[in-house]
Amino acid sequence: MKTFSTTRSHELPIWRRPIAMLFAMAIAMPIAFSTWLALLNNFVIEVADFDGADIGLLHSVREIPGFLAIGVIAVLLFMREQVLIVVSLALLGVATAVTAHFPTMGGILTITMLSSIGFHYYETVNQSLQLQWIAKDRAPQMLGWLSAAASAATLVIYLGIISTWEQLGLEYTTVYLATGGVTALIALFCFVAYPQFETPNPQTKKLILRKRYWLYYVLNFFAGARRQIFVVFAGFMMVEKFGYDVHEITSLYLINLVINMMAAPLMGKAVARFGERRTLLFEYAGLVLVFLAYGGIYFFGWGVLIASALYVLDHLFFALALALKTYFQKIADPADIAPTAAVAFTINHIAAVFLPVLLGLLWIVSPAAVFIFAAAVASGSFLLALLIPRHPSKGNETVFSRP
Repeated sequence: MKTFSTTRSHELPIWRRPIAMLFAMAIAMPIAFSTWLALLNNFVIEVADFDGADIGLLHSVREIPGFLAIGVIAVLLFMREQVLIVVSLALLGVATAVTAHFPTMGGILTITMLSSIGFHYYETVNQSLQLQWIAKDRAPQMLGWLSAAASAATLVIYLGIISTWEQLGLEYTTVYLATGGVTALIALFCFVAYPQFETPNPQTKKLILRKRYWLYYVLNFFAGARRQIFVVFAGFMMVEKFGYDVHEITSLYLINLVINMMAAPLMGKAVARFGERRTLLFEYAGLVLVFLAYGGIYFFGWGVLIASALYVLDHLFFALALALKTYFQKIADPADIAPTAAVAFTINHIAAVFLPVLLGLLWIVSPAAVFIFAAAVASGSFLLALLIPRHPSKGNETVFSRP
């Protein structure tokens, strides 16, 4: 297959440039994944009669491939990053397409594992290619626009579900098959339509753990723990406690998307203007308050409107997480981006493997305790973010560094 240097990408038509491929994939991935996520809680409760412990087990299984994302380094010994990301995207699409054909506990766990391999390997390589293909001075804004594009794709999916689920009497089989198939077809297009892009800095194809990246590693660990609690239990709460139906939970996701579409580019500008340190401190402080308020829903009996508002705020704060990517881009050796992305993704999922199943058991005893634990994790992230220098760079990775 023909290779093409990213330094000459301006010679290609706009739709065949590296950034265009990033946008195509940013649109394709959420078509499958967001559908799977939107229908998941209702699907497993209605079809497989899941309880809190079961959903915790499912998400622990789903995160195993994320924990093993370090295997990307081994795969890259015989497969290019660009090929791997397309294959991973296709696997996610195909697995999503057949999800409803396996409505048992064993079937759901198996298909979830396959789709998770596709999703996590895609995310690992996608982060690497974004940081390699986008210039540092454009990264915050461009990452914001990529996030907005993903939100727009998900918006279309959610609007489709809301407007047709009850009116057309759709079934899980139909929706999963259609959206998963679209993602797989876009992956095929990306494989055929784009040349293999070569970057000026060949990536190191071996395991790398550098002492000077330690803060980035630890922040990723806390981010994985914190986000996993939200992904698993915030949506589950809306269905279990407040009885949300498919079109209602999807409407809540839709509100999130509209806000994120407008906010994501602004978030990128905020990172560029205020820097990674201030942006992350703002994010983590906000998340502490949100998780404490989640616990208040159970302590004080707050209603569905407050729960929904907190869900939206939660998503909005998470949109600032792009600052962690740009922090790493500023401190990293260019050749370290791919292997470190794999290592960081694995670290991000260490807690994700055991937390859902353990907190699923805690959920049965006290759902409020789960969210109080999440607030404690967010507090740890806030303290760690204080160690980020105002102007991070290679040699100035933390406030303890002497550039």
